[in-house]
This record gives sequence, C-alpha cells and structure tokens, in this order.
Amino acid sequence: MKHTLLTLLVGLLGAIGAHQGWVASHHAAPVRDLESQLAWMQRDLHLSPAQMDQIRALHRHSRPRLLALGQEVARLRQEASRFEEARQTAGQVDFVKFARFAAEQRALDQECLDSARQLIASTAEVMTSAQRDQYLALLAPVIQGAAGQWN
Repeated sequence: MKHTLLTLLVGLLGAIGAHQGWVASHHAAPVRDLESQLAWMQRDLHLSPAQMDQIRALHRHSRPRLLALGQEVARLRQEASRFEEARQTAGQVDFVKFARFAAEQRALDQECLDSARQLIASTAEVMTSAQRDQYLALLAPVIQGAAGQWN
C-alpha cells in the first residue's frame, strides 16, 4: 500500500511539474510596444513581409492621431480628478460644467473607438480572408466590450 501511494504521489508531482513546464514554455511574452505587437501578429497570423510592411505603414500613419487622442484622454482624466476633488472638498458640483465635461468625454470616447475601428479595418484589408477572420475573431470581444462601455 505504501508503494502504491508513493507511486501515485510521484506521478502526481511529475504531472504537475510537466504541466507547469509546458505552461512556462508556451507563455507569451508581454506585448509592450508596437514592434512586439506586430511580431506577434506576423507569427500568429502568418503574415508575409509585404503584408507587414503595409501594416507598419498603417500604424505609422495613424500614430500621430492616436497619440493626440491619448493626450486628450489624459487631459480629461485630470479634469475628472479636479471635479472629484472639488466635490469632496467643497461638497458642491457645478452641474453645468460637469454636463459639458461629460458630453466632451462621450465625444472623445466615440472618436477613440472610431479611430481604433478604422485602424483595425485598414489592417484587416491587408490580410487574406483566413487571416482576417482570425484577426477579427481575436479583436471582436475587445472592440465590442469597448463599444458597450462607451455607448
């Protein structure tokens, strides 16, 4: 009975070790910058060098607009913090100003979503139908979730 339990325990430990080793070896590297994102896309979607050149150009072209939107988002976050700080310290809210802020934030959210969708659509046009289907399937939950959050 001891040998059976010992054999089962060693087998269980081996299985756990093998599983952890497999997970560690197949764990994707973090995607921190555009080049690592593009490398991931090229590898997983089997994109050709010509497709990658077109996709890089699309991203380079959209970068200034996306950076500007990012700065605007940061500005609105600071403004939201100021509203909250004023609410907590003074106990009052200027509802007219806040309504304007909320409208501006909704418009910016929609613009961000539209820009993201446009970049995704432009990128998908460069791909074959099989690549496009895989790409859009990967991004659909994110875009749909963002649309639900922003609309």
